[in-house]
Amino acid sequence: MILSTVTLAGPREDLLAQYAAAAKATGFSAARGQTLHTQNFSGGKPDTPSCTTCHGKDTRGAGRALTGKAIEPVAVSVTPTRYTDPAKVEKWFKRNCTEVLGRECTPQEKGDWLTFVIGQ
Repeated sequence: MILSTVTLAGPREDLLAQYAAAAKATGFSAARGQTLHTQNFSGGKPDTPSCTTCHGKDTRGAGRALTGKAIEPVAVSVTPTRYTDPAKVEKWFKRNCTEVLGRECTPQEKGDWLTFVIGQ
């Protein structure tokens, strides 16, 4: 019996492939994703200068929205069901990037950030 060596891609890998194609990128960087996560920006809302404002510096810990609502950890190791629904991922990227950066994230930024949190 011969077994195929085809690797099955999951929803996260599909998202990364889409972002890579859109960004014309050859790869994503967890280090750049971490920088994006922790960096302060001035283009968005003044009360949300960085991702860490709501999500915290430790991606494995729960975050808290400015409204007080708890946010599940963004690290896949803690919340393995995260980033498996492409529509939901895009919805939150659009909302959060606009609030923090003052614009939508680029495909490169999305891929870098996802690579960072998938590895956490």
